[in-house]
Amino acid sequence: MNEQLKHEDITHKIIGCAMRVHTILGNGFQEIIYQRALEIEMGLAGILFEKEKEMKIFYRELEIGKRRVDFFVENLIMVELKAIIELDDVHLAQGLNYLEAYNAEIGLLINFGSKSLSYKRLLNKKYKENKLTKIQ
Repeated sequence: MNEQLKHEDITHKIIGCAMRVHTILGNGFQEIIYQRALEIEMGLAGILFEKEKEMKIFYRELEIGKRRVDFFVENLIMVELKAIIELDDVHLAQGLNYLEAYNAEIGLLINFGSKSLSYKRLLNKKYKENKLTKIQ
């Protein structure tokens, strides 16, 4: 299977929910408003998720801290939300760093802040399926 398309069915559902939220709310709200609306949409779509899941960050297989991810979907996909004018390379780098630190394979970076919804699918090329330090 093409790694870039792994879990495509779930990521499409998440993006569809985000599109509904953006269609209804438009741009201009704070991130927390979009987070609450997306929580409702994903619930209605039957998507299993944890909101603001606290995840351990590892360095050389040692825990060095914790951070909350906006959504962790189906115990597979990290979803980070933004409400900014435009996604920059720094936001993509941050998303990829989180994927690597959490040892999560797939992520979505979704931005509600522009006139049109924008999103980026992120793939952790350093993902290790049988790593001792799994996401907890």
